[in-house]
Amino acid sequence: MTKILGVIGGMGPAATVAFLARVQALTPAQGDADHIRVVMDLNPQVPDRNVRPGEAEAELGRMAERLAAAGAEVIAMPCNTAHAQAGAIRAVCAAQGLGFIDMIAATADAAVASGAKRIGVLATPGGERLYTDALAARGVEAVLLDGADREAFMARVYGVKRGDVGEAARAEILRLAQVLAEAGAEALIAGCTEVPLLLRADAAPVPVTDSAEVLAQACVGACL
Repeated sequence: MTKILGVIGGMGPAATVAFLARVQALTPAQGDADHIRVVMDLNPQVPDRNVRPGEAEAELGRMAERLAAAGAEVIAMPCNTAHAQAGAIRAVCAAQGLGFIDMIAATADAAVASGAKRIGVLATPGGERLYTDALAARGVEAVLLDGADREAFMARVYGVKRGDVGEAARAEILRLAQVLAEAGAEALIAGCTEVPLLLRADAAPVPVTDSAEVLAQACVGACL
């Protein structure tokens, strides 16, 4: 039987909606009844994962509990940064026998499968730390932005949250991808769910592993 997918979302809202569209598009279905049932808590009021991590973790745990009560059997969270605060979610899943799909591990596995030994990461500082550790554990070096380029990346992430997905924003994310490629990255991880809303994989200077796409595919595999 198809399992019910629970989505911890809202970080940010546009990225969550785009993720759900990916799940739908990746599901092999002939009609409505073949699709995955989804229960979602789209909560933009989750405390900032970068500056209020303890409060964020507590709220994420409460969201997991609500999804479990609504019937979710598999939990996914389309936010890379928040995986640093996923402990409470994992505890709920362990206590109630639910599956939790680790977005970081799944994406790192997919990126490393390309054979690249130096992988650029487009992510928030929290996401960078998660991917640096995940890639190191797989024998791969992470290539990161620094200084003004990191600030420029964060400006674009917050721009998406304000609805700015225009040509200037897209050009800036492409420039940052090129910075990483010039620094020796043989491939890239779109390690923030806002990145795919700005960066087309076919325009990037090196192959891109899209964390939202990886998670959506993993959800389809886990639920069907």
